[in-house]
Amino acid sequence: MTVVEVDAGSCGFITKIEVFKVDARMVRVVVSSDCEMIIEWGEALGSLDWGQCLRNFIDSPVFQCSSKHIGHVACPVPVALLKAMEVEVGVALPVDVTIRFRDANTE
Repeated sequence: MTVVEVDAGSCGFITKIEVFKVDARMVRVVVSSDCEMIIEWGEALGSLDWGQCLRNFIDSPVFQCSSKHIGHVACPVPVALLKAMEVEVGVALPVDVTIRFRDANTE
């Protein structure tokens, strides 16, 4: 099992994502969140073919489901799920991802 926690930013919502490898092709996703949209998204995802999810943006079931359930296009949670999925199936290392805002006037 791989677990990630996402602090989505200014919305203030925290999301926990658990990814379980079921077999060579499938993973099961469990999502808990303070955000109702993310809860509905997580329930809609269920079990997924990880290869199909990681193939490309337009055909990824993760992004297709996101477009139906998540009203904020810049929400970082779907990408966090994909990163967790990569780690769970062994195609990436568990390394934290960070987005930092910098003051353009001091750079």
